[in-house]
Amino acid sequence: IRYKQNGILHMLDRNRRIKPHPERFQETEEEFDLVVTVEERVYDQVIEYLHSRGAQNYAPVHVVNLDIQDNHEEATLGAFLICEMCQAIEGLDDLEDEIEEVIPKLEKKWSRNLLHTVAFY
Repeated sequence: IRYKQNGILHMLDRNRRIKPHPERFQETEEEFDLVVTVEERVYDQVIEYLHSRGAQNYAPVHVVNLDIQDNHEEATLGAFLICEMCQAIEGLDDLEDEIEEVIPKLEKKWSRNLLHTVAFY
């Protein structure tokens, strides 16, 4: 009953329909322009992983963290904030030069801190 009350069962059911199994960032061969995390601990792990594998082709990847509490309300709000951030970033003419302008604007608008760093593949 407790899991039903706090929304965990609903989130798990939704996740089950969205993806067939858990995914590990470290196991993919894909390269991304942007990696978004929702927990500072995971942000640190992503950066550590990217640095430990060493730059191979020096393609930049922006890693951004928006801390989201692990509950249904925060997860829903966080999804909208991340969508807004991705739309703002997608609309940039030059990601490398302009992302540094977008991050502070979103932080001010949302009254939330974002962590951002650039790593390389």
